[in-house]
Amino acid sequence: MILETQQLTYQYKSGKTLYFPDIQLHTDEKILVVGSSGSGKSTFLNLLSGVLPIQKGSITLNAHNYATQTRQQLDKLRADHIGIIFQSLNLIPYLSGFENAALSLQFSKERRTHVSDIDTSIKQLAEGLGLTSEILAKQPKAMSIGQQQRISVIRAMLGKPALILADEPTSALDPIATERFMTELTRSIDPAKQAVIVVSHNPALFPLFDRVVQIGESA
Repeated sequence: MILETQQLTYQYKSGKTLYFPDIQLHTDEKILVVGSSGSGKSTFLNLLSGVLPIQKGSITLNAHNYATQTRQQLDKLRADHIGIIFQSLNLIPYLSGFENAALSLQFSKERRTHVSDIDTSIKQLAEGLGLTSEILAKQPKAMSIGQQQRISVIRAMLGKPALILADEPTSALDPIATERFMTELTRSIDPAKQAVIVVSHNPALFPLFDRVVQIGESA
């Protein structure tokens, strides 16, 4: 098992409390997380990634219980084992697309061991997502939002982290690019070592996942 959550809740300063379903995620599984606006989908991903601290409940990733990890250990666990596609993209403006994509390997020796040739790996992922070498050479300001989003996808997938977390990864993509994203995601995942959790409002994606998990809320 790659990931297990139990009795997770999160309370905002306003007093609003979110309750999350228990999840057991195995290798080669793709889970789609859905819910209404404000239901806590992004908060759930931030808890899974270790960005937000756990208030109640537990998260275990690759046999590592988050509650037993120091902040430094949790940061290393995230860098080594989680590839994150943020809705805000988070690309470094003065770096090229190629350099942005390669950043994930700079922070993780573990992920570098899964990449024999960085140049080839990035270009193969880029080709699958419809990005040319010319686009990889550009800075983010010279790219469309959809191209920037695909760069962030490459960054997350490079080095085959155990868990891919994606927050609305197709929101800036047209239908053709969306299909390419799902095809490349499925093709690139190692069924023996990786799994995926995606948050999306796109109903066209529902049939492409093994399970759909509904996130609700309570006050």
